[in-house]
Amino acid sequence: MRRAVLAATVDLLSAEGLRGATVGAVARAVGVHETSVYRRWKTRENLILDALTTELDTALPIPDSGDVREDLTRFFLALVRLLDSAQGRALLRLSVERDDMLDDCRTGYWRDRLERAAVMVRRGVERGELAEDADAGLVVEAISGPLFTRVLLSGAPLDETLVRGLIGLALDGLRPDGG
Repeated sequence: MRRAVLAATVDLLSAEGLRGATVGAVARAVGVHETSVYRRWKTRENLILDALTTELDTALPIPDSGDVREDLTRFFLALVRLLDSAQGRALLRLSVERDDMLDDCRTGYWRDRLERAAVMVRRGVERGELAEDADAGLVVEAISGPLFTRVLLSGAPLDETLVRGLIGLALDGLRPDGG
């Protein structure tokens, strides 16, 4: 039931936004009673955050190839594929949409997503591929920020050349040998 409820939640969020993703609508889509959904998730906020977290963490596994550049390339190409889909664009817009209900949770949600991705950079530091003082969170933000900007603001294309270029910009100044 959990997978079906989370999938229905993501589908409703993608198609109708926050307003359409009510517990009642999710329950109807799955064919269960609202109380079954409330029993497990307690609040609509918990349901939405669980659905978004599960969807993004499944779509964006954290690679561990032994090479920071390769890991970041795999991860951000997966992100580009997600953002190139209607569902991915909708979920990104939703995750930055102002809503009193989710505003309190948003900071923690994004902090957790960035922290999850920063692990790849920290591994690169531990292996000596990057300078010891590399700010892992800043590296992830430096690469993901332009991708999000293209989806949310400019509509410019997302592609492998862009991803590799952003990773190069972020990493080349962080190599321990200075170049």
